[in-house]
Amino acid sequence: MLICSGLPGNECKPLPTPIIEFKNYHNCIYYAYDYSSELLKDMSPNFVDQYKAFTQFDCKETAKVNT
Repeated sequence: MLICSGLPGNECKPLPTPIIEFKNYHNCIYYAYDYSSELLKDMSPNFVDQYKAFTQFDCKETAKVNT
């Protein structure tokens, strides 16, 4: 997950995000939206407004290695 600013000249920065394995895409993306919402709510409204803060995320499959 990345934290981004809607202001020109600011780059998105990685956020520490729990690594959780999901059985399907929809559970992953629901979790990501909920997690993102909580992160933004934990920031001050002034910070979110001043920097036009938003998050970016995606859910991707990883290859499983059978041992």
